Amino acid sequence: MDQHPPGDRAAAGSGVPTPTCYRHPDRETGISCTRCGRPICPECMVSASVGFQCPDCVRQGSGTGHHPAASRPRTLAGGPVAADPRLVTKILVGINLAVFLLVSVRPALVGDLTLLGLAWDPSPPPGSVEGIAEGQWYRLVTSMFLHQEVVHIGFNMLGLWWLGGQLEAALGRSRYLALYLLSGLAGSALTYLIAAPNQGSLGASGAVYGLFGATAVLMRRMNYDMRPVLVLLAINMVFTFTWGGIAWEAHVGGLIAGVVIAIGMVHAPRERRTAVQAGACALVLLASIGIIVARTMSLT
Repeated sequence: MDQHPPGDRAAAGSGVPTPTCYRHPDRETGISCTRCGRPICPECMVSASVGFQCPDCVRQGSGTGHHPAASRPRTLAGGPVAADPRLVTKILVGINLAVFLLVSVRPALVGDLTLLGLAWDPSPPPGSVEGIAEGQWYRLVTSMFLHQEVVHIGFNMLGLWWLGGQLEAALGRSRYLALYLLSGLAGSALTYLIAAPNQGSLGASGAVYGLFGATAVLMRRMNYDMRPVLVLLAINMVFTFTWGGIAWEAHVGGLIAGVVIAIGMVHAPRERRTAVQAGACALVLLASIGIIVARTMSLT
């Protein structure tokens, strides 16, 4: 996603400077703290009874007699504000890189971890039937962290880093991790359903496309200019359907899941926020499980 240089930028066609976050001058924003009026970005937004407050106002107003948890800084989606808003993203990148290095020294692991519906593996003799339909459900998840080529993991990790950090800051760690894993699972499920049973698939693309979808929903919620992310998404979708060897099913499944989950995360009414967010995640999970079970029944 494109980033603007520090300082105020003139809004297109208006000549009026666009405010930037008082804590992050490189981030444009249209949201202000309801108490002090300073502009704040998604990372600095703390949910209040009306609108959002900046972290400074939350800390200054903590001595109100409320339970400490009531004044604890919260993200846009209601999660706790973390000292390191990219911790989960760093861990996910680290896991992907660790698996990449592991299969680089032990290439045989690729065949054991890749997404495979149902296929005959002739080695070692006398051979065996392998795949998700044979009860190897772990392939749906392990394939999400599996890469063989430097270019493949490079593009996926760049996407994870650029999109993931901002989403983690806006949603909170647990919500962001649920978004990532469920988007990846939905991508794996759709691939399992549509692709040929003996066609292998691997990569974090499904989860990354879920982040794409969630970023679009978040930017819409914040009234940001959506053109940069939509253009980037359109370019990636063109590559998805025109380049050979790409599991487009994972991209589409992850994108749809990311949009559904993000809508539940950022548009949930405050009084029922946890229930709505959990419901959105459960919807994607149950849909994925339903697809997996239906495909397994058709193959066995």
